[in-house]
Parts: sequence; structure tokens; C-alpha cells
Amino acid sequence: MEKQLDYRKIQKSSRTRKAVGNTAVYILLLLWAVIVLFPFYWMVLTSLKSYGSYNAEHVPAFFTLSPTLQNYADAFTTVPLGQYLLNTLIFTVITTLIMVAVITLAAFAFARLEFRGKNIAFTLFLSLMMIPNELVVITNFATVTNLGWRNTFIGLILPSVTSVFYIYLLRENFAQVPDELYYAAKVDGTPDLRYLRKVMIPICRPTLITIIILKVIECWNSYVWPRLITDDPDYYLVSNGIQEIRENGFGRENIPAMMAAVVVISVPLILLFLIFRRKVMEGVARGGTKG
Repeated sequence: MEKQLDYRKIQKSSRTRKAVGNTAVYILLLLWAVIVLFPFYWMVLTSLKSYGSYNAEHVPAFFTLSPTLQNYADAFTTVPLGQYLLNTLIFTVITTLIMVAVITLAAFAFARLEFRGKNIAFTLFLSLMMIPNELVVITNFATVTNLGWRNTFIGLILPSVTSVFYIYLLRENFAQVPDELYYAAKVDGTPDLRYLRKVMIPICRPTLITIIILKVIECWNSYVWPRLITDDPDYYLVSNGIQEIRENGFGRENIPAMMAAVVVISVPLILLFLIFRRKVMEGVARGGTKG
């Protein structure tokens, strides 16, 4: 009887410690979520305040009783925000499509094809990751300028159509596909491109989706290269368009209108991640496993 009572006490104590531990974890996660999400909340809140009410606040208010959408209307009428969004969409879609084609073929060649010097070529290829991006930007700027491609979509797109890291990530994913599938396909007379399209890509789809989403985010947030290569507002992307809005649009004082423009620019990426978040997690997890 005493042993049963001691066992029950141990069980109760264990459940108590577990409950306390879980509560502490949830509190820390909640606190971290508040810290991470608060800037976005503040951005949306500010965008819903009128210019007058925002400037009248001596102490920042954490809510507003009179929200307005006028700032969002001004974001599209005062400055060509719609044109910036369209330019960014064109740049992002074309760049991502070309990059996916390039890295898929390169990763397949390094993962499955056999040719002389493959390992040496791949090692040298990976060494490009050690080169600072600033040096590449300078080289690309000189090349694009000499070709007369400044203020063109070609000049914006071409330097961004490949990535050593994405090729490496996809190559490692392709290498996990059993060799027996490839040998069986070759026995059946299947061409390499058909095997890539019908077997490799469907198996590695989560990683490809992850790469596509990461590339879309990278293109959407691109700032340095578009800022260097374009000085014509007709080719501005949302990243350097924000600077134009601040300098020549609303002015430095109209913070609510600026926040409205930033919200409009941020929402597509947030929706993209929320829709494909499971695929992103699955692709990252798959890229880090073998078998």
C-alpha cells in the first residue's frame, strides 16, 4: 500500500513539473510572438491613423478609435505605387522562372550525370560562394552598363537568374533519389530530360517549392541592384520605389501614408508564406536529411 502511495506521489510530482515546464515554454513562445509581430501591428495601426491624429499624439497610442483608409488611397494616387508593384511582379516572375530552369538543369548534371572533372568543377563552383556579393555587384554593374542595359528589365533580371547555394541545395536533394531508379529508366530508354521531368522533379517538389518561395522573397526585397541599375521611375521596383515615395511623394513627415504603402508591399509576401508554409518546412527538413 505504501509503495502504491509513493508511486502516485511520484506520478503527481512528475505531472506537476511537466505542466510547469509546458506553461513556461508557452509563456516564452507567446512573449516571443508578441515581440516578432508587434512591428507589423504597429505598421498597420499607423497606416490606419490620419495624418492629423498621428501628429497630435504626444504619447504613441496603441489603438485608434477612428481608423481611416485614406492613406491607402493616397498610396496609389499620390505616387505610382501600382506601377512599382507591376514592375516588381514582372521582375520576380521572370527571374524566378529562369532561375528554376537553370538551377534544375545544373543540379541534375552535378547529381546524376557522369563526366570528366565533375567533382573538381563542383568544388570550384561552390568556391564562388566565398566571393563577397559586393565584388559581384561591381562586375555586373560594369558589364550591364557596357552592354547598354541600364534602365531595362534585361539588366535587372539577368544577374539574378542563378544561385550557387540553390544549385547546391537542389543537387543534394537530387542525390538522395536512389540510383536504381535512374538505371532502370536508362534500361527502358528514357532520355535524361524526361527522367528529370517525370521522376526527379516530382520527388523533390517540396525543395523546389521552397527554393521558389525564397527566390520570390529575395526578388521582392531586392534593393541594392535595382537601385544601382535603374534611375528611371518607369523601372522602379517597390524596394527603391519606397525611397522615391519618401523623398518625392508623401514627404518625410507623412508617416501614416508611408506605412500604408509598406503594408501594401508586404502583404503579398506574407500571404505567400502563409499559403505555402508547410511546403517550406517540408522542403527545408528534406534538404537536411539523407536516405
